[in-house]
Amino acid sequence: MRVRGFLLFAVAAAVALGFASCSEEDDTVEEFPGWQARNEAYFNHLSDSVAELLRLDPSRTDWKRIKSWSKDSEAVGVNSDYIVVNVVEEGDPASATPLYTDTVSVHYRGRLLPSVSYTQGLVFDESFTGEFDPDVAHPFTFAVGASSGSALIDGFATALQHMKRGDHWIVYIPHQLGYGSRASSSIPAFSTLIFDLRLVDFWPPEISED
Repeated sequence: MRVRGFLLFAVAAAVALGFASCSEEDDTVEEFPGWQARNEAYFNHLSDSVAELLRLDPSRTDWKRIKSWSKDSEAVGVNSDYIVVNVVEEGDPASATPLYTDTVSVHYRGRLLPSVSYTQGLVFDESFTGEFDPDVAHPFTFAVGASSGSALIDGFATALQHMKRGDHWIVYIPHQLGYGSRASSSIPAFSTLIFDLRLVDFWPPEISED
């Protein structure tokens, strides 16, 4: 397996998103000022930069720009039709990749871009706490096509369908392939989502003999 760096754009995110904004009425600090514009600018810059890297060197395997499974595969599309992936570690090259109907076993941590109080980005969901330790971490299991009865967001489902067993990716998902213009729990509307994602295993659904 080969380990890849994945901090190429971290400084840009911290600089672009580390400014506070105060309400004129009560001087309270706004946690996510200019959130939509900042998230869209960040993701467009990231996607354009990776597209240029791959244009200059199509043989690169450390970065990927993958079109959503739900978009027209024949059309070029726009940045928001794609996820961006930094390959941190490559898994089994002989492994297949999950189908939409398969069940997967994964470790993951999802965070937002840096904001006023969360300089590393708010962690909104995770399957492990602290530093990842494969000896104690327990992977989550769910179907690619649905999780607890609800469909996965397009960007997450897209990443899973391109991963091989043992792959460790940092996945950047534009809000259009995430939760879009609506908030979800601690995730503000228009949020770029960043997932530290490791695919452990996957398998097809069980076939009933009834």
